[in-house]
Amino acid sequence: MEIEDLKKEIESIKDRNKRVELDKKWETSWTRKLCICVLTYIVVVIYSYMVRNYDNILLSSLVPVIGFTLSTLSLRYIRKIWEKKVK
Repeated sequence: MEIEDLKKEIESIKDRNKRVELDKKWETSWTRKLCICVLTYIVVVIYSYMVRNYDNILLSSLVPVIGFTLSTLSLRYIRKIWEKKVK
């Protein structure tokens, strides 16, 4: 019974290591970086058309924050596609 438990534990560690390696690849991938840039740019363009008031610095400062937040939320779906191609 102990050997079986050890085998299961080793497999669990191997699976975890694969996930960690994939996470590292994703964090440094050009796909992720490019998507963040493009999605942030799209949000800034839409925001600029909607607001058309660049006098309010506090409001204008929210643009990168909103763009970054929206891009990270949507990256989950892009990452799934990317993972299928990387594996």
